[in-house]
Amino acid sequence: MQLKWLEDLAALAQTRNFSRAAELRSVTHPAFGRRIKALEAWAGAPLIERGSSPVTFTASGVSLLDNAQQMLRSLGYAREELLSAAGRQDNTVTLATGRTLARTLVADWLVKLQPVLEQAGGEFRILTRSLADTAQLLERGDADFMLTYHHPLLAVRLNARQYAYLSLGQDRLVPLTRADAHGQGLHRFGRGSPAPYLAYAETLALGRLVQDHLANNPHAPALRRVVECDSADALIEYVLKGLGVAWLPWSMAVGPVKAGQLVAAGDKRLEIAFEVRICRAKRPLSPLAESIWNSLEPR
Repeated sequence: MQLKWLEDLAALAQTRNFSRAAELRSVTHPAFGRRIKALEAWAGAPLIERGSSPVTFTASGVSLLDNAQQMLRSLGYAREELLSAAGRQDNTVTLATGRTLARTLVADWLVKLQPVLEQAGGEFRILTRSLADTAQLLERGDADFMLTYHHPLLAVRLNARQYAYLSLGQDRLVPLTRADAHGQGLHRFGRGSPAPYLAYAETLALGRLVQDHLANNPHAPALRRVVECDSADALIEYVLKGLGVAWLPWSMAVGPVKAGQLVAAGDKRLEIAFEVRICRAKRPLSPLAESIWNSLEPR
């Protein structure tokens, strides 16, 4: 039995989808399937209900998954203890988050944290990953904190008895387009032909939010998909070039909007509100990590 097989099982439990789990594990779909079958052969029992969508675990699968997650967490804690013994962990705090949040909220947050870090002589380590990966880093103990978007569609399964969270604010996705010379939108909804649409890849949390929003909103406009990209940073540049409309985080786009470079392509019924949360394990963290957490808690 190989440890990576247990990590594969945890990824499958997180995504409930073979294709997405394979992407998270950086292997092809067929290779991922073979590894799950190898784990079933080792276990001597089927772990997955074949043909179910989303993926459903058998009773044996649930039992093994529970033990696997405990084992992965224990290994993460053991690694923390080794790092602490080496004198590194106490001075390094690791945050797992997405690329968009790393650019926006984390950048502002780091300015406020400088006094805490300087006083402790500490270092802040930032890992940018997908939503599922950030949760796994937190559960394995490879990150002290996870900063993520929170929305009912993006629920991360963390045990409330083992993890705590704080809300750091609200943000929203707004459909934006480049402004023309008269300050009007270069692309507007409802002009007879579908508007060119710049989409997020479905592997991104923002992509899943927008996709569901458009599928279920009775006011959704007619769109013509012209670009798909896994980077919000790139999409905002494409919008500024006039290539189409994209649902951009307001925290990222507020500057170009105030500068008159971007304008809304639709009304507020097309916006998507969400929360930004930071999560941590309830067990004691390093003194520096605890200081950072205490600086965030409301007084």
